[in-house]
Amino acid sequence: MPRKARIDAHGALHHIILRGIERRKLFYDDSDRNNFLKRLGVILIETKTSCFAWALIPNHLHLLLRTGVVPIATVMRRLLTGYAVSFNHRHRRHGKLFQNRYKSILCQEDQYLLELVRYIHLNPLRAKLVSDLKKLDTYPYCGHSVLMGKNKYDWQDTNYILKFYDNKYSIARRRYRKYLKKGIADGRRPDLTGGGLIRSAGGWSVVKSLRKNAARMKGDERILGDGDFVEKVLRESQENFERKYEIEAKGYDFDWLVKQVALLLKIKPGDVLARGKYKQAVKARDLLCYWGTRELGMTTVDLAKKLNLAQPTISQSAMRGQKTVAEAGLKLL
Repeated sequence: MPRKARIDAHGALHHIILRGIERRKLFYDDSDRNNFLKRLGVILIETKTSCFAWALIPNHLHLLLRTGVVPIATVMRRLLTGYAVSFNHRHRRHGKLFQNRYKSILCQEDQYLLELVRYIHLNPLRAKLVSDLKKLDTYPYCGHSVLMGKNKYDWQDTNYILKFYDNKYSIARRRYRKYLKKGIADGRRPDLTGGGLIRSAGGWSVVKSLRKNAARMKGDERILGDGDFVEKVLRESQENFERKYEIEAKGYDFDWLVKQVALLLKIKPGDVLARGKYKQAVKARDLLCYWGTRELGMTTVDLAKKLNLAQPTISQSAMRGQKTVAEAGLKLL
């Protein structure tokens, strides 16, 4: 049976789980871990992808990411390809490093965000990499220590999480840690490591109860959330798929996109590619970068080459382009 396509959208929350092939180690030592984190940080900053939680375990890892200006699939492809090449070179090995595809579960944020942060950050304790919560507070290869202010990574969005507990950091950290401590007794949480109807509903007993009451709830293995959320995600995903199919079927490419942006802004196609800082030129470039990544599936690397600009500049332009599209209600097709 063919694998289902990944689901993604701007602002979507993803719980990502990746394992080493045959459960072998992904990280042999701190040099491997530091190499991975350095690569992760560069890519997250360039693509404006938010990271709320993470944990590196010797043979697997967890990430909690929110999609930025490029799809999560592009972020992960860059990250994993670069790390695998460097890992194999350093350890003089060949072949695959990762077990199949990474698992990516699109999650309902308001219902699962804080639970997922807690679950992910308790992984080193469950894996016995640290002996207790006090040791976890300073463990450098888990996002918990960053939320506690013991370590610092600019690419981890600590403010967003801490503000759920209090606007004052000292109080927020104390309350967050108390919440984390309560989760230790829960042990492993299979309901947070996959999607589907049973996990989203809270177990098989809940599903049976819904059926007895003639209630219906939509489920999908790629999504963790209630029925309404699942239906909304699937509907939007289908709309995006149909739009992308239309674009591909008609053979639309970068040159077509340049003409479309020019037509929309009533300027010459050459002006769309201009490198000046005039307001209209910047707006055209922003739209080109946003629609290039989101609609044509171009990478920021490809766009950087075509526009002769730095990759971070492309990401920044795409962010502004997304804002412009949302505020002005612009449509490509």
